[in-house]
Amino acid sequence: MTTKWLRAIPTLLLVLLLALAAGCGTQSASDSSASSTSSAASSSASSGKDASTSSSSASATKAAQDAKTLTVNVYYPNEQGTKLLASQRKITPSGDKDKYTAILESLLSGPAEKGQTSIVPKKTKLQSVTLKNGTAVVSFSSELQKNFVGGSTGEEMLVGSIVNTLTEFPEVKQVRILIDGRSIESLSGHMDISMPLPRMKELL
Repeated sequence: MTTKWLRAIPTLLLVLLLALAAGCGTQSASDSSASSTSSAASSSASSGKDASTSSSSASATKAAQDAKTLTVNVYYPNEQGTKLLASQRKITPSGDKDKYTAILESLLSGPAEKGQTSIVPKKTKLQSVTLKNGTAVVSFSSELQKNFVGGSTGEEMLVGSIVNTLTEFPEVKQVRILIDGRSIESLSGHMDISMPLPRMKELL
């Protein structure tokens, strides 16, 4: 081997080392870029999942709230006292107030639409309402009887408004009306209410 080639060997080795170093640097940068991209994708996916979970939770909460609010009809006599008219109400049962209690309390609050009149005697209070085997048993305070001033038609309208309001729920087949938890024969001597009464369709 000539002296000229021997002198060129160090230079060639240096060039080779530099080339190897450059290759390693490029690979390291590539790995770093790939790692960064993967991390960003993972973060984006996680963020999307959290947003989706939050949205689902909000939807479930709203659905639960909406499920508690019911739209039902309560019934009041027309101004002529010839039939009962439906008045649509929204009720919201709660832990200590079932839907039967809520609908009757709405009825006792009085009519809010033109052409309807209240037939429930003043100061009447709802005491309790229970459902068993399709029969709703509802107890009112004594004012329902002692403050009632109507005749036979008014008595029929009062009883019908209670019965038809509760039988808006399909599971309620008939209604029994009590005063202070006790059975009575009639509110004012015109209509027998000692037994459960079915929906009074003839008044609608």
